[in-house]
Amino acid sequence: MTTDTQQLNKESIERLTYTRNFGVVAHIDAGKTTTSERILFYTGRIHKIGEIDEGTTTLDWMAQERERGITITAATTTCFWRKFRFNLIDTPGHVDFTAEVERSLRVLDGCVVVFCGVGGVEPQSETVWRQADKYGVPRLAFVNKLDRVGSDFFVVLKEIRERLGAKAAAVQIPWGVEDAFVGVVDLITMKSVRFDSADPAKAPEIGDIPAELGDKARQFRHDLLETVSEFDDKLMDQYIHDRQPSEAELRAGLRAATIGHGVVPVLCGASFRNIGVQLLLDAVCDYLPSPLDVPVPAAHHPHSEEPIACAPDEQAPFAALAFKIARDQFVGKLYFLRVYSGVLRSGDTVLNATKRRRERISKLMRMHANKQELIEEIKAGDIAAAVGLKDVTTGDTLCQDDHPLIFERIQFPEPVVSMFIEAKTKAAQDKLSNALGLLQDEDPTFRVHYNQETGQTLMEGMGELHLEILVDRMRREFNVEVLSGKPQVAYKETMTVPVEKVDYKHAKQTGGRGQYGHVVLKIEPAPPKSGVTFVSKVVGGKIPKEFIPAVEEGVMEAAKTGPMGGYPVVDVAITLYDGSYHDVDSSEIAFKIAAIEAFKQGMLRGRPVLLEPIMLVDVITPESCMGEIIGDLGSRRGHVESTILRGSSRVIRAFVPLGEMFGYATAIRSLSQGRAAYAMEPARYEQVPRNIAEGLIGKGRSG
Repeated sequence: MTTDTQQLNKESIERLTYTRNFGVVAHIDAGKTTTSERILFYTGRIHKIGEIDEGTTTLDWMAQERERGITITAATTTCFWRKFRFNLIDTPGHVDFTAEVERSLRVLDGCVVVFCGVGGVEPQSETVWRQADKYGVPRLAFVNKLDRVGSDFFVVLKEIRERLGAKAAAVQIPWGVEDAFVGVVDLITMKSVRFDSADPAKAPEIGDIPAELGDKARQFRHDLLETVSEFDDKLMDQYIHDRQPSEAELRAGLRAATIGHGVVPVLCGASFRNIGVQLLLDAVCDYLPSPLDVPVPAAHHPHSEEPIACAPDEQAPFAALAFKIARDQFVGKLYFLRVYSGVLRSGDTVLNATKRRRERISKLMRMHANKQELIEEIKAGDIAAAVGLKDVTTGDTLCQDDHPLIFERIQFPEPVVSMFIEAKTKAAQDKLSNALGLLQDEDPTFRVHYNQETGQTLMEGMGELHLEILVDRMRREFNVEVLSGKPQVAYKETMTVPVEKVDYKHAKQTGGRGQYGHVVLKIEPAPPKSGVTFVSKVVGGKIPKEFIPAVEEGVMEAAKTGPMGGYPVVDVAITLYDGSYHDVDSSEIAFKIAAIEAFKQGMLRGRPVLLEPIMLVDVITPESCMGEIIGDLGSRRGHVESTILRGSSRVIRAFVPLGEMFGYATAIRSLSQGRAAYAMEPARYEQVPRNIAEGLIGKGRSG
């Protein structure tokens, strides 16, 4: 290794050591975007704090976000704190936009989970926590809004431990409650930190712990030492012999335990009143991992399952994941990339290993919400956006031609709500088709189906709000006036018994060259969420290899319309294991037709059933209204799983079919005189009861 290379590696390691790729995730209204805005202010990225209520936030830049006061799309920015570079992604909290959280967590090294000091662990808190578990993302917890009436840091800490199963360790405790909340006690330094809410630019005051908090601080410091020492032999030895570790030793032990998924450090504050955010930034630097501290996602060779190692090293071959596509009115499509190894420069030609196509990078950009800064290159550990790609979709792998590899694709949930849509005029039809195509490119949970028989277009998404926002975007961004139907449940179909042999021969002779395609399929039920899978086990050349893709295309096309109500088929596995061909008359179209008809016959023989989305519903209600609300949930075919006491209220957790939940917001207001609130998210698909299924069959997707 040359001296120049050694120096470059040293610089690369130092750059990565001081890089933090992290996101801010939370349940809706926990204060996530407010926290992100303060992060931008304190890191010097902005000089005036934006407020959600005023519609002046930096990261919520879309018109719909500012009007509604919610985050719809994940926003990326880069900022600096101490010696550290932060690549920060602010994500939505509403369950309808869960895909934004999913793909963000897939490419982040760590995250900050924000909890409301009043609401505690809410439904979407659990969802984002599970998503972080799925991708092995180390995290910090930030209990926000401790200035609010009814907030309680210690109750939320207990909920994080009990409801999320986390080994949560407080590294701070609050100083004061509700209106009197002025700062925190830092359990690492055992000092008090007081903030000036009126002057966010003023440095916090460090002092001694107030006498009234001394005992509590010592108790939680002891708990912190006990928790962290379980993961560090040296700290355990000190703990057993009642010796206090140094500040550096404790931080190092806590960092290792956090990165190793043993401990979740819990901090506290009130972002809106500028309390606790600087300490949160310090904690991101001290406890969340750098790209060097976490394993690179699994990758394999494009033509086999052979695993390929990928190192976070700019000297290694280039490899990156395209995790998000967004549309910009000035530069066109932006492709957000997380670079895992190597260097990508403007003007480079790379291989899209997923599509097996070459792509040229025309520009590279560092993003700050919807603003761009042109850059010449991005290196291992970086997150940035590229312009000029042609055939890249979310989840594709970009790499060097001579070092091909594919990262595991991002898995997104199935849509649960559908809506019919059409252009107001025939002249606008092409514009509508273009808008739908571009929006599908951006959003993997948005699906569009065209019904050839009725001529209708069906759009599917994660909820009523999701589809409402998409329709609004068509009008604003694409200038397309549309007519839309009422949201409906996105039912699915599946089979319940395997069909070992479906033998179908498509043979047609009409003079001249005929058509001949013969397939023998096995079709069987597959595990939930597995979709429709196809595998060929044809041997001996019974069907030439060039016709196999046509068979797969045929079954996939047929699976879009099930035999019961015309709903999409899910969770079936198709195996092609036999068939025959004709030297002259066989063609791709003949085998495609044979596959379509074979699939239809197999589904009918497989005792098909309808599936409906089941929602996890959490209702927060005064105890006096609990009986009426439980009774109403029962009338909606709901199953109440638990009731939990939270302060003076009850949290009712139930699983309810989505088809029974339309209009629930009005019903719950009536049942509780406006005192109850609810949140819901998709949980799973289940078989529709026979008596209800009979009413849906025939009605089908024609509405």
